Amino acid sequence: MTETRHTVAQEIEHYLRTGDSDPYRAAWAGGFMERDKRASEDIRKALVREVRRLSVGLGQYPLPESDTVVLTRTKVEPMVRGLFPRAEQNQVLALIERSVVFVTCANIESLLLECGFDSSAWKLANLYLASLGVEPLEEGWPHLVGMSEETTCYVSPEYFARNDPFDEFIVHEAAHIFHNCKRTAAGLRTTRSKEWLLDIEYRKRETFAYSCEAYARVLERGKNAFERRSLAEQYARTARISDERVDTAEVAGIVQAAAAARNGWKLILMRCAPNR
Repeated sequence: MTETRHTVAQEIEHYLRTGDSDPYRAAWAGGFMERDKRASEDIRKALVREVRRLSVGLGQYPLPESDTVVLTRTKVEPMVRGLFPRAEQNQVLALIERSVVFVTCANIESLLLECGFDSSAWKLANLYLASLGVEPLEEGWPHLVGMSEETTCYVSPEYFARNDPFDEFIVHEAAHIFHNCKRTAAGLRTTRSKEWLLDIEYRKRETFAYSCEAYARVLERGKNAFERRSLAEQYARTARISDERVDTAEVAGIVQAAAAARNGWKLILMRCAPNR
């Protein structure tokens, strides 16, 4: 039985609806390198046109007038200071400051064209459309406020309109950099046992990010140890994480233990480290 070969138009339509693209670029003519280049250009430009069509006349929640780089550093600095030795902290902070990108109408088209993976560009388009109140490209796709690709964290301006007292999307996405990024990217020395910024169990990566997110808000809002423990207990009572990769009760337990620890960040890392 011969496999049905799709046309270029069908491949583009399938990509726009699902975010999936054919890695072999079989619908395009020529050698693989030529096919890959043409396919990438065609589907990304189609994605830009679709986003442009769906967003005509719509506006986003405005970014603050304050420097977003300073904002990013303020949010992630306690986490970096708690997880890394003093000699490495400034280099890691400098890396994260450069890694957070707010997705706006001014940069969305260039971001979609430059994104490293077709699937990531499609997710980024959904994140942007959600910030405008537009339905996602695929029915049922979750409403995203942040996402990460390798060493870049994309954050929607909706971040500034959050109403959950334990939401902290910048910290959540920055936490993913630690397992996506090698030490050399931050200018740090690599050893046989230390290749990545942090060694986090693959299945615990989202648990780590959600725990860091909630604990960051506990530290930010709690003025003393008693208040921090109370906030962690409040989080345990009210937390509802819809992500199927994460056990809400486990995250709540980690946050409560972190709030009672001398260095809660290290405790979170220990709970999410690989079993040796």
